[in-house]
Amino acid sequence: MNNFLITLKFRNEPLFYFGWCCLISAIVFLGATRVSQMQVTGANAFYKPFKFALSIGIFSWTMGWFCWYLRLPGQVNGYSWALIVLLGFELFYIAFQASRGQLSHYNRSTPVYALILGIMALAAVGITLYTAYIGVLFCTRSFPELPEYYIWSIRLGIFLFVIFALEGLVMGARGSHTVGGPDGGGGLPVLNWTRKLGDLRIAHFVGMHALQIIPLVSYYGLKNVKFTFLLAAIYSFVAILILVQALNGRPFFK
Repeated sequence: MNNFLITLKFRNEPLFYFGWCCLISAIVFLGATRVSQMQVTGANAFYKPFKFALSIGIFSWTMGWFCWYLRLPGQVNGYSWALIVLLGFELFYIAFQASRGQLSHYNRSTPVYALILGIMALAAVGITLYTAYIGVLFCTRSFPELPEYYIWSIRLGIFLFVIFALEGLVMGARGSHTVGGPDGGGGLPVLNWTRKLGDLRIAHFVGMHALQIIPLVSYYGLKNVKFTFLLAAIYSFVAILILVQALNGRPFFK
């Protein structure tokens, strides 16, 4: 682990430190759930910033690791700082609203909240499309020093991430993540995924983490291009199945 951190810092120092800030924040937010009884949609208000801080931290370190292979310092630096600014803003606002016991997402209760919600959506879409551009760079460059299966796992992981990150637009358009009833209540501990109705967040989560799972399994386990494509196909099928199930109002967990 220490060697990973040293290498990551060398590869992308801005995302290295931003990732640490997110992960430390996640620990703070998790601690806050033990001392605060404030709730939003039936769950402790600080679970949401905890989940986002953890996810953003992992995403930052993942992209910091991958982008080094491109050998394009100017473009990678621009992407890194866009990620820090846009996702840093999202995390700050989510945490700020949690501290006030207010919704961050789907909150159009005042003109100011509606405006910030729109800015959050633009920030999320912006960094997702920027990540798609990084994926295009991976497809247009050659990497003779790396195993072909590993490069394909990165390409596939990035594009699955992009597709399922954009699924967030479906939730934004609906104004909720629950299908078949209102948000909140009867959720899994910490994750708060509903066990009674359809929940679009599950496919969103599963699909986006293809970014880590497919490269890890390919690099350490499969070591084969065809098997890597098969893994990506099966993974996509499962994520789509979870999405369809949620859209039909059926719970994934009971």
